[in-house]
Amino acid sequence: MNNKIHPCLWFEGQAKEAAAFYCSVFDNSKIISDTPMVVTFEIDGQKFMCLNGNANFSFNPSISFFVVCETKDEVDSTWAKLMDGGMEMMPLDSYPWSERYGWLQDRFGLSWQLFLENRPDQGEKFSPTFMFTGDQQGKAEEAMNYFTEIFKDSKVKDIARYTAEDDDVEGTVKHAVFQLGNVDFRAMDSSFAHGFSFNEAVSFVVECKNQEEIDDFWNKLTMEGEEGNCGWLKDRYGISWQIIPEILPKLMSDPKKSDRVLKAFMQMKKFEINKLLEE
Repeated sequence: MNNKIHPCLWFEGQAKEAAAFYCSVFDNSKIISDTPMVVTFEIDGQKFMCLNGNANFSFNPSISFFVVCETKDEVDSTWAKLMDGGMEMMPLDSYPWSERYGWLQDRFGLSWQLFLENRPDQGEKFSPTFMFTGDQQGKAEEAMNYFTEIFKDSKVKDIARYTAEDDDVEGTVKHAVFQLGNVDFRAMDSSFAHGFSFNEAVSFVVECKNQEEIDDFWNKLTMEGEEGNCGWLKDRYGISWQIIPEILPKLMSDPKKSDRVLKAFMQMKKFEINKLLEE
């Protein structure tokens, strides 16, 4: 079984506003659930969760979203929409890796990389991208191998390394693509002093079929990492994950059960399905 993985984006009370904004930017998008705590939307069938949190965590470019655009007009129009209230990080221009590419932070601080390329076999449009910098610099390849051992049907698909001609550490990862289940991720190393690192503003939700799967992911991802509350954890690289039972959204949408289920999992670190189902 390929576990369902999707990103969770942490907002300071702006989850609904952010979800509506992203659905206005990208075609083939829709909000699929709307609660006071969580708003979920889909773009091209890919799921994103927006969480109403507090001011504890802010987005930074250590995790960005790589967007494959199939025409120059699509790149330009998407760039213009995301740049409304946003900030340019790498100008929209022609580069050796793409004739039309740019990197920006939107009005909420979330980072996007737009890239002109044909999507082979209608591959995924969005790829979460990890930048390993600071204390994690040089660990991108190690992390990819680590993740692909944990998730079934996973593999490293492509690695480009810095050469002696590049302005970074030779041999480390310039850009790579790896697959976890049926989700593509990207990774890169950067030795520059960026002053940011991974935090809980972007986490990745793993929906598990049963307790055995929850236990397996929890035990492996917390090894040299850190346990959190309510199914949250940090792995050894500081990347945040939420390991949840796939039945949880159904339980939380049931008005007769949601309060009891919420009280139950607020007392948990790792999710325990049997306690959620207790009447």
